Amino acid sequence: MSRYAAFVLFLALGIELHLSRGTEVSVLGKDGKLCLYANLMVNFSVSYEVTGNTNETVEIELPVEVKSDESTCDVTSSVLMLSFGEGHSWRVNFTGNDQMYQVDSIMFSYNLGDSTHFPNSLSNGTMSVSMTPHITGVGMDTCYSCKSKDVIQSDSVNQTLWNVLIQAFVSNGSKSEKISTCSADLPVTTVAPPTPTTTPTTTPTTTPNTTTTEAPNSTTIAPHNTTTPTTIPTTIPTTTPTPTLPPPITGKYSIKQDENSTACLLASFGLRIGFKQGDKYQEMNLDPNGTQVSGSCGVNSSELVLTSNTMTVMLTFANDTKKFRLHALNVTGKTSSGVVFSEGNNNLSLWQAAVGSSYMCNKEQNYTITGLLTIYTYNLQVQPFGVKKGVFSTAHECSLDDTSILIPIIVGAALAGLILIVVIAYVIGRRKTYVGYQTL
Repeated sequence: MSRYAAFVLFLALGIELHLSRGTEVSVLGKDGKLCLYANLMVNFSVSYEVTGNTNETVEIELPVEVKSDESTCDVTSSVLMLSFGEGHSWRVNFTGNDQMYQVDSIMFSYNLGDSTHFPNSLSNGTMSVSMTPHITGVGMDTCYSCKSKDVIQSDSVNQTLWNVLIQAFVSNGSKSEKISTCSADLPVTTVAPPTPTTTPTTTPTTTPNTTTTEAPNSTTIAPHNTTTPTTIPTTIPTTTPTPTLPPPITGKYSIKQDENSTACLLASFGLRIGFKQGDKYQEMNLDPNGTQVSGSCGVNSSELVLTSNTMTVMLTFANDTKKFRLHALNVTGKTSSGVVFSEGNNNLSLWQAAVGSSYMCNKEQNYTITGLLTIYTYNLQVQPFGVKKGVFSTAHECSLDDTSILIPIIVGAALAGLILIVVIAYVIGRRKTYVGYQTL
């Protein structure tokens, strides 16, 4: 009986171990040493069109056995490329600098011609979906860990990641023991509000051996060892003004599909970020000189990633076939004092314009991205979709730039109103004069 129970327990543990086993990949660099490590679990929920003009949804799990020979490691950018099944792949793009790294995008490509996973599919082509996870601000020589489930959604594909352990840009050939834990795994701590205290404005104090200098025309001198009321001044919190930074330099950025093609994404702007940490508010300019540019162009989503010595800015644009917009913005950086910050918003609707045109705003604009992050743009022009011949298309100008047109209209309307008032006054005066003549 005990042997049977032990066998059942072993079988149950074996099943659980098998179910919890993730996909583990070790990518080696040109020197034969470990340069990228991943151990994770991914599920895909894919909606596709079938006969009868209806949609079906299938679940696909990233298998344990995958091919990773197309993965690459570089100094500032690395790619984890996992191929599996009949033409399916999962690609993760990493960028980094001397201090930290992040995941810029995740692209899932699936072959609808695979009848095993997509039975009765109307299409047999390969579809690709690009998504932006919130994996930013991971220190160099540090593993990113997230056991909680993270669902990344798009129109046709939802990805669920969990039990994730990743380290990009491995420097010494072995996985680091330092862990950067995602916020979902951190315990929630409830802080009790402080107990209110009342400070009296006037308290008696004893001032021993006090010497008071007699003011001119004054006859009163305070005696020694005399108890006198001392008034405690009320403290009014004041904000120390942040030194004004010079306007940021306007940088010109572009993304190409490959070296032989023209630009598919264009951007030109000066950028300043303002961030709050505790009671302190600081601002930093993005210096385009030395900034590394990366990103991708897609049908429904395009990305621009700018990495300087002080910050990494990731802009994600969405395309709904008629208009494009800035859909997500994530900023990771480090202050001059060494404090690391990371903020972002994946639900924005900024810089909207028709697909095939560009968005322009020459005047300074500021946007509150989160309660802790604000951005300021100067001489802005972006076009993430429909770029032709590598140049900006006709621009949709922001309302701030339209003031040059509004001013003449307002002045003209004011003059017209003034003329109308003069005419009415003239008519009324004529009528009074005419009535006076009739009375006489």
